[in-house]
Amino acid sequence: MMAMENLKQFLVLLSGAAVFGIVSIVFVLTWVLHFREGLAWDGGAAEFNWHPVLIVSGFIFLQGTAIIIYRLPWTWKCSKLVMKLIHAGLNLLAFVFAIVAMVAVFDFHNGANIPNMYSLHSWLGLTVVVLYGLQLVLGIGMYLIPVTPASWRAAFMPVHVYSGLLLFTSVIAVALMGITEKLIFALQNPKYKDSPPEAAFVNVLGLFLAVFGALILWIATRTSWKRPSDQILHTLHTNGGSEDNTKVSPAMSQLSGGMDAEEAGEVRRRNNKFDDNTN
Repeated sequence: MMAMENLKQFLVLLSGAAVFGIVSIVFVLTWVLHFREGLAWDGGAAEFNWHPVLIVSGFIFLQGTAIIIYRLPWTWKCSKLVMKLIHAGLNLLAFVFAIVAMVAVFDFHNGANIPNMYSLHSWLGLTVVVLYGLQLVLGIGMYLIPVTPASWRAAFMPVHVYSGLLLFTSVIAVALMGITEKLIFALQNPKYKDSPPEAAFVNVLGLFLAVFGALILWIATRTSWKRPSDQILHTLHTNGGSEDNTKVSPAMSQLSGGMDAEEAGEVRRRNNKFDDNTN
């Protein structure tokens, strides 16, 4: 569906995002298994370590994947409903990861008699989780319940897209705050300011997370890489899928949700254009 040059750019950026995302997961696992106390569910420090692991692997990596799932050209042959279900499923799984990550922190704090919810990191973290849950409920209600009016979907779509990108960016920012806070508290001899190997290692993890987020945002905000509507995909298929037809810009499609009135009008205009070209 993309011109070959754009497809190459897309694949390079997609590969970069995948590499930085996977390496970030490897780094956070190495951090807790090598530098910290490992992983366990016993109310101690090893239980706390589930928090960064689940946030990076779930709340960041899975959420980022959910954001760009519509942009993968090889999924465009799948129906929009199937892609909605995959998008919602990935977001739901990311939300579950975030909830378990928070439970691990509260269990650890309560067991060690450490106050809860006193830092800016905790305030923003809880806020993001609550808003993410609200975004998930509204998204499912708007775009997976057939009786939802198309006008509601169209009106909510800009809010849904903006909120999704804002929450994704916020999760990464809060995660960077959290790993820095953890290093300051945990490193005593030598201290964080002395740049011991663990500090440098986790700082690199933070850089990887920032780059992953930047790549996901770039992919998600390129209008030329949006999934075409099912109507246009069907039209291209019935017109023989010629090279000229497959270069139709998919800029009018949305990241998720049903087709709104504006998109329907665009489909009609493009269908008329196809008809004119074949006459």
